[in-house]
Amino acid sequence: MIEKPLTPADVEFVTTLHGDDPVSFVVLMQPRGSKDRLLRAIDDIALGELEQAVQEAGEPEGREALPPARLALEHTLAALREAGSEAVGQVVEDHPLDLLRSVVEETGADEVIVLTAPHFVEEFFHRDWASRARHTVGVPVLKLFAHAVDEGQAAAGG
Repeated sequence: MIEKPLTPADVEFVTTLHGDDPVSFVVLMQPRGSKDRLLRAIDDIALGELEQAVQEAGEPEGREALPPARLALEHTLAALREAGSEAVGQVVEDHPLDLLRSVVEETGADEVIVLTAPHFVEEFFHRDWASRARHTVGVPVLKLFAHAVDEGQAAAGG
């Protein structure tokens, strides 16, 4: 489960977690919505990223968040495939933990990887996706922090 497209560093990290063993991914892209905007702003301020906190106020929400989420998902799937992994996925529209549990059951997944930015407030209260998934999916849940793309890298395309 992700909430932003994977960076090249993220792709390398997740595709090499199990050494040379072949891996396949079912990626669930969770669009970030207005309901967690305040918590994200608190996290950004705690990390000293005041500009990011201000930028998130203009993020799309609800149905408007779906097209950017679909593009982010396609980017991520292409990057995983380019790295030699099988990858399919979908954007989560409702009940993310129910969908995650059904994907684990249908695919016989060995583990779940939740790759997000740090969410200090949610983590403290165990309301983050990884903590909640651990009580739902029935397989090990690995929580990883996504790599940030700095502005110079993003402008250079990598």
